[in-house]
Amino acid sequence: MLRFRSILTWVDSQNIIKQCSIYSKAMSELDQLLSDIEAAESISMARKNWQPKHQGSIDIRIAVDGTWYHEGRAFQRAALTKLFATVLHRENNDYYLLTPAEKLSIQVDDAPFVATMVEQINDGEHTALVFTTNLGDRIVADEQHPIRVEIDPQSGEPRPYIHFRDGLEALISRNAFFELANLAEISQRDGCSYLVINSMGVDFNLGRADE
Repeated sequence: MLRFRSILTWVDSQNIIKQCSIYSKAMSELDQLLSDIEAAESISMARKNWQPKHQGSIDIRIAVDGTWYHEGRAFQRAALTKLFATVLHRENNDYYLLTPAEKLSIQVDDAPFVATMVEQINDGEHTALVFTTNLGDRIVADEQHPIRVEIDPQSGEPRPYIHFRDGLEALISRNAFFELANLAEISQRDGCSYLVINSMGVDFNLGRADE
């Protein structure tokens, strides 16, 4: 509990989560969104240089549906989950809560975020797929934030992900993936049909269309 509170105190004092309160009318919705994402990711990149002296673990688990648990109890406040998510860090397949003072390992059942919604935005110059996560963050699919689709070996069902930041991914929900499939076009390759969708000039393969 002391470690939980120490991380919460530090994150809260830094006020890392900053909402853009001024919307520039000179910028399109997409340009504004890309600018906000770039600013947030620059803050995240700065954390990579932190080398805390204390390392350990804490009983925090992120479930497949994106729910955070501490000592078996679900976080009750969305604001608390968002605060902790700002210091989430990944190294290979391990996840940590990282502050200048502490680096504490946690358990992540699948991806730490879930992309629950997707919308297609066209500003006249670019067409973009914009995902919204379970914590309200927005991700634009592009070369730096690719979509990938794995096939679940147990069920044979597609398991799609989108890169969020710093190696962290969001699992694309079933509803959002169905919406992607509806927006996708059929592409022929090697005698097979594939679902392909474009965002920010990048094509993403969603899988076979004839299966």
